[in-house]
This record gives sequence, structure tokens and C-alpha cells, in this order.
Amino acid sequence: MLFPETYFFESGTSPESLSEQMIREFRRRFPQGFSDRAKELGWTDRETVILASIIEREAQLDSEREIISSVYHNRLKKKVPLQADPTVQYALSEGRFWKDKLNYKDLEINSPFNTYRWGGLPPAPICNPGLKSIQAALYPAQTEYLFFVADGKGAHNFFKDYRSHMQIQLKNKKNSQP
Repeated sequence: MLFPETYFFESGTSPESLSEQMIREFRRRFPQGFSDRAKELGWTDRETVILASIIEREAQLDSEREIISSVYHNRLKKKVPLQADPTVQYALSEGRFWKDKLNYKDLEINSPFNTYRWGGLPPAPICNPGLKSIQAALYPAQTEYLFFVADGKGAHNFFKDYRSHMQIQLKNKKNSQP
């Protein structure tokens, strides 16, 4: 719950003071209305931040945050694993670095953060999400999408069914081979 923002501190400020300021900023940016909305969804504030952290790591375009959120909401409602690559990247790195391209072996990592192996949300946030990702987690677009694939240019293609999802993945793989 450390809110990402630009902060100005005096040299020698203690780590405790730094984190207290970041937590205060989070509380200021996460009003009671957000908590009320989280309750409407059957969630806690912490669960909201966990989902928002995944959206933060997945979305490069602000215009896609609510759509990405809708995919995760739809998967959670159907009790389908999230299969979110950023959670595997976090599990592999323990939060210290981010592996750009995952392979099938990476998806086997035994970690509670691996949303390919475990259902539901991971046990904690994988990064500090910004306000736009928090809002997207609370107010997803209304879609029937269950899948998405990055297009390699910062955007995503969204799909309702697995077959369409796999077709674009195979096409992307074919196009990326020399």
C-alpha cells in the first residue's frame, strides 16, 4: 500500500518516515468510496490492490486497463485461473527483476504467485499500482472476454474463447520466426 508518486524528502530521512508518507498518500488516494465499491464486489481493499498490481504490470495503454480488468474479473467469477504472466515474472524474480519473455518451463514454478498453477488472486501485490489501475480493478469494462494476448507493440488482442486466443498466439509465433 505504498502509493507510487513523486516525493521530496530531506537527506537522511528514515525508511520508516518514507514508508509512512507513502502509506498516507495511498490512504488519501484510496477514498472510502473505493472501499465501498470493493465491498460491493465482495472484496477487501487488499484484494483490490492485488488485482490492481497485476493490471499495472500488464497494461501499457491506459485505454486497456478496464478491459484487462474485465478479463480477470470474468475469470475469477468463472473460477478459472488468472494465468497472468506478470505474476509468474514476479514469482521467478521474487520482485527483484522482471523476465521479459516467459517460456513454458517458467509456468511450472511452484509459487503461490503463479496464477497458472493456483486459482484466485496471489497472496500479495506484485507491485505498487497507480490510481488508474486501482480504478480499473474496481470498475472493469463490461465484456465477455476471457483471454488476451499482447500484440508486441504495447496493445492487446482480446478474445471470448480459447480457440481464437490460440489462433492469434500461433500466428504471432509463426510471424516471429526467421
